[in-house]
Amino acid sequence: MAIVSTDVSYNSSILERNLQDLLTTYPFLHSKTIGYSVLGKPLHVVIVGSGTKKVFYSASYHANEWITTPVLMKFIEDVANAYVSNANLLGYSIRDLLSKVTIHLCPMVNPDGVDLVTGALQKNSSAYRNAERIAYSFATIPFPDGWKANINGVDLNLQFPARMGKGKRD
Repeated sequence: MAIVSTDVSYNSSILERNLQDLLTTYPFLHSKTIGYSVLGKPLHVVIVGSGTKKVFYSASYHANEWITTPVLMKFIEDVANAYVSNANLLGYSIRDLLSKVTIHLCPMVNPDGVDLVTGALQKNSSAYRNAERIAYSFATIPFPDGWKANINGVDLNLQFPARMGKGKRD
């Protein structure tokens, strides 16, 4: 029976339930909390594999892109199922792959924003009202559906000093 459903409006509460069910069903999965959101929700990383190569996947930096979370959670479930069944996934032996690679997955980087967009955050809460006030400065972005930022209005995807556009030019 599937644990992760991809046809629901996903939020941080569903993530917590699904994560607990995955960890219980597949004890070789490990999870740790790497921090907390502005509203105190845990930021989880799921770890699978024991290889020396490290891979990191993450989802839901932008709140309105919340669909990336159930997709990543379903990937975790598919990998775990393939491991238990000693099966291939997309042509790869998962057991062989996980002996060479350790995968770290952060399925929801922005739980407060996701909860705002998906309706899990109460409209009468101070956090919702503050986000609504911030959104009025950006009248072209529909609120709450178009909200990308965290609950304080910070676009988490713009916080990487990648020096985009500064590379060597031919």
